[in-house]
Order: sequence, then structure tokens, then C-alpha cells
Amino acid sequence: MPYALPMQRSLNRSISVPIVLSSITVLMTLALLIGWIVVIREHLPLTDPFTINRWLLAGGIASFVLVMSVLVLFSVSLVGEILESRRQQMFIDSVTHELKSPLASIKLCLETMARPGVSVAQQDQLRGMMQSDVERLTVFVDDILQASRISHRRRSQTWTAVDVSRLVTQAAESIRARYHLPPEAFGLTIPPGVEIFSDPTALEIVLKNVFDNAVKYSGENPQVIVDMRQLDTGHIGITVQDHGIGISRNQLKRIFKRFHRAPDPRVNERSGSGLGLYVAYRLLRNLGGRIRAESEGPGKGTTMRIRLPKP
Repeated sequence: MPYALPMQRSLNRSISVPIVLSSITVLMTLALLIGWIVVIREHLPLTDPFTINRWLLAGGIASFVLVMSVLVLFSVSLVGEILESRRQQMFIDSVTHELKSPLASIKLCLETMARPGVSVAQQDQLRGMMQSDVERLTVFVDDILQASRISHRRRSQTWTAVDVSRLVTQAAESIRARYHLPPEAFGLTIPPGVEIFSDPTALEIVLKNVFDNAVKYSGENPQVIVDMRQLDTGHIGITVQDHGIGISRNQLKRIFKRFHRAPDPRVNERSGSGLGLYVAYRLLRNLGGRIRAESEGPGKGTTMRIRLPKP
């Protein structure tokens, strides 16, 4: 996306200003405190532990510590607000792009179908393209709604016995069909009949988002390896490994934050809102599970490790 690099430069400038000003303020406050202590020690008697000067010194130090603490907390809060604001702005730009592309494609297909002389085979092909675009929009809107429910804690859960083996297989097949991939694109090692007590709808969203991410950030011929097994702790572990663009080490935890997209040109080339992994992370926590990302670096693929509650 062409706006990504200017947005990143603007973000760096916006963050640097409050950081520099806050650092200068803290240093000036610290210098004033040290100077004040030196003046009191040099010119006021402190030999008597019960003198007013000693209590004045102690009170002054406590006051300065409080002021510096407030300044530091304010600086951290300000930087956090700027980052959140910028992430939201990038999300809005991503939403605009994500909505315009499929809508423009659907419009073009409709205009083409309205022309005389379009064969039945061509109409079927155009309908398939429109259906794919509509599904893309549906998934995108669903991610936004899920993120909104999670952030406002409005999501209700329906807990029941879930066949995880079947759910993993269905989720992989759904993503394979979405991207029109051959059967060998997903390598599944799934023991049959593994059940846990969970929310099947939330768990399906998690699996689809993780599988979609693995395919999206792979190359032209994605190869996703999914392995499910019982862990030594008694939990169910699901490993999702791809051979795609990989993730730098400093981004491994950030990718689960809301609206976050790694500052990598290869990431910006692909459509996305920065919500898929955030939704997966939060839903898993609500289900008592965990997810973490592993990667040896850019170009070396990514492994997602999901841990589900004990069956």
C-alpha cells in the first residue's frame, strides 16, 4: 500500500516530539531536585534529626519523586494514545482499500454481464468472481464486528462438546476453497475424535483466522502444515506452520495487537485490517487457551502454536 511508508514516517515524528519533550522535562526536574538538595546541605543545618530543615528536605524529595512519576506516566500514556490513534488511522485507510477493491470488482462484473453477447460460460465465471469478492467482504466485516464485540466485552459464549479434529479439518478446507488452492496446500496431521468443552463458533473463527493468515502471507504456492497433538500438560496443541515471508523478532508479540500490521513492504502488499490475529488472540484467551508466534526472521516462515484447554 503506497500510504504505509509516509504513515510510518509521520508516526515516528509524532512519537518523537512528546518523547523528547518529556525527557527534557524529567531531566530538568531531576537537575532541580539535585541542586535543591545541594543548596540545603550546604547552607542549612541538618545535624538535628528533628529540625524543620530535615523534614523540609524529606518532603521536598517526596514531592519531586511524585512530580517525576506523574511526568513519566503522562509521557507513557501520551505515547500510547498517539500509537493507538495512528493504528486506528491506518486501520481506516486499510478499511477504505479493502472495501473499494472488491466493490469495484463487483461493479465491473455487473457491467460486463449487462453487455450483449456475453456467453453463459462467461456469466458463470463472472458470478464466481463476484461470489469470491462478496465472501472477502463478509470475512472482513465479520472481523470488524468480532473485534468490536471483544473490545466492548459484548460477546456471549455457548459452551458445548466440540470435536476439534473435525473443526480443524473443516476450517482448513474452508480456507483452501476460499483461495482456490489444491488439496496438497494443507498438510494435516490430525488424530480423529479429539473433543474438548468449548465454544465451537469462537474456536472456528480462531482456526480460520490463523489458517487464512498462513496462506495470505505465503508465496504463490502456499504450503501450510497443521499438526494437532496432546501436550504433556494435558492440553491440546495445534501447530500451524507456513513457509512464507516470516516475521522479525521484534514483531512476534506486536502482531496480536489491534490494528497492528508489521512495517514490512511485503505485508503492505497483501490485503488486511490488522484484526485477524487480534481476534484470534482475544477469543482464545476467553476460551482459556493461548497462542504464540515463532519465526526465525523475514523470509523464513512462521509457526503459530495454539494451546487449547484440557479435554
